[in-house]
Amino acid sequence: MSETKLSLKARGSVLTSENEQLRILSEIKGCPPFEAPMGRIGLDPLYATGISIFQMNLGKLCNQACRHCHVDAAPDRREMMTRETAEACIDALAQTDIPTVDITGGAPELNPHFRWVVAAARALGRHVIDRCNLSVLLLPSQADLAAFLADHQVEIIASLPYYRPAQTDAQRGEGIFEKSIAALRLLNQIGYGVEGSGLILNLVHNPVGAFLPPKQEAIEAQFRKELKLRYGVVFNRLYTITNMPISRFLEFLIETGNVGGYMERLANAFNPAAAAGVMCRYTLSVGWDGTLYDCDFNQMLDLPVDGGAPRHLSDFDPAALHHRRIVTGNHCYGCTAGAGSSCGGALT
Repeated sequence: MSETKLSLKARGSVLTSENEQLRILSEIKGCPPFEAPMGRIGLDPLYATGISIFQMNLGKLCNQACRHCHVDAAPDRREMMTRETAEACIDALAQTDIPTVDITGGAPELNPHFRWVVAAARALGRHVIDRCNLSVLLLPSQADLAAFLADHQVEIIASLPYYRPAQTDAQRGEGIFEKSIAALRLLNQIGYGVEGSGLILNLVHNPVGAFLPPKQEAIEAQFRKELKLRYGVVFNRLYTITNMPISRFLEFLIETGNVGGYMERLANAFNPAAAAGVMCRYTLSVGWDGTLYDCDFNQMLDLPVDGGAPRHLSDFDPAALHHRRIVTGNHCYGCTAGAGSSCGGALT
């Protein structure tokens, strides 16, 4: 495995330290503390408005090592949710009426308990989302994965930075675009993304560089036209997500001398409407070890829920978590810039 395929952790990078990442983001000139603009619009402190998404991060193991990854996921990572913790998640979910289970990673499908989690959540009548890197569908060990997802009516949200190979491979690794197209064709063949099938296939576009994503509707139309014309691929929706300035994308920003400019760009594009609708207000994120977070980004910075709310599944209390105070920091500019950014795409 070449060094470029190794995680920050395996390379012994100083950015393995969450405190170091937070320090870097807090000391950038021209980027005021995130609480300042939030205070001006009456949203500091920020509170949850309920929980409609129960997000489970099944671990950091992944068959890819993308340059922009906020999880520092890679083939060398071995942190994964155990069956015991997975069962605790389902037990907690059963105590609530939270409608959506959002499963992420790493490549969550590589967790040996992934299929059990999907089946258990569906048995509770919950809508299930799988955040899929597409290439995992082509692994010999996952030959029946696409059919399994279809059988359980799982919504797939798949990463595809661009509709051309060069940009996608630059971000996600050599040859990944070709594998992604093969996986999309496989999904289309069984009905995913096909009108009237009921099998939802949504794509995610991350900018390949230190800038904000374009308008979601415009880039969706572009993707739809180009993927259909060039590859015969169809999909339901395309979401734009801003690259979060943490972990390996922070490393990229530092290496290219863009960290200050990027953070200033995010801060200057602060959007009050997006800030009011940030995903942490209606999401509860569960780490691979059962720790509770406001979002997957806070999870990667080791910022668990606060304000007296329970911090672990073992103390799960829906009422206490429903209107908890949200933990914020300068990385949160990534969700409030421009049209806003969430796991479901643009916010405004």
